Amino acid sequence: MSVPPPAGVGPADLVLHAAAWTDVDGAEDDPQGAAAINVGGTKHAAELGPIVYYSSDYIFDGQKRSPYVESDPPNPLSAYGRSKAYGEAAAGERAWIVRSSWLFGPTGRNFVRTMLRLGVERDEVSVVDDQVGCPTYVAHLAAATREVVELPHGIWHVAADGECTWAEFAQAIFEEAKLECEVVPITTAELGRPAVRPAYSVLRSEKPDAPRLPHWRDGLRECLAQLA
Repeated sequence: MSVPPPAGVGPADLVLHAAAWTDVDGAEDDPQGAAAINVGGTKHAAELGPIVYYSSDYIFDGQKRSPYVESDPPNPLSAYGRSKAYGEAAAGERAWIVRSSWLFGPTGRNFVRTMLRLGVERDEVSVVDDQVGCPTYVAHLAAATREVVELPHGIWHVAADGECTWAEFAQAIFEEAKLECEVVPITTAELGRPAVRPAYSVLRSEKPDAPRLPHWRDGLRECLAQLA
C-alpha cells in the first residue's frame, strides 16, 4: 500500500534512508519483521523522493577470496542479508545503493564501543578470527555519501581501505585505546550464532569515479578521538 507524505509535505529532493533492522541474529527468529522494515520501510521512504539506501556486505555469500565489486551477484546466507538485498530492489530506479560494511562510530551499539566496554571489564575476550571484512567509520561513510549523490544512480561499494578479521579489529581497538586485554581467537562455529555470516565480505568498487575511503585503522583512531 502506498503511504502519502504528511499533509503539507511535498516531495523531497533527497532521502537518506539509514533506518534499518540491524539485528542479524534476531532476523532469523523474525524474518517477516526484518523484511517489513528493510523492504517495506524502504519502499515507503523511496516514495518521498530520490533515495540513498544503505545496504550491506551481508548480501554476499563470502565464497570469494577477492573483494566483492558492484557487478557480483548477491547471494545472501541469512534472513537479514535477504532483507537488505530485497530492500535494494525496493529502493527503485532513482536510488543510490550504497553498500558498506562493519560500521562503527562514537555513538550507538557497535563493535568498537562493545570492545572498549569489555576491555575495561575483562582481562580477555574471545573474538571470531575467520571472518574478513572492512570496518568502516560512519563519519567517513557520511562524507563519501556527499560524493556519491553527485554520481549516477545505481550501486556503489563504499567501504574502508584495508581488511581484517574481527579478532584483528579487536586487537587494534585495545592497542589504540591502550587497554590491557587479551584477544582469544575463536571460529565462527565456536561462537555459535543463529545467522550465517559471510566468511569473506571485503567490498571494493570497480567504478573509477567511486569515492575512496581512508584505511579502517585511521577511522578507528578518529572514532577513539571522538570518544575521548
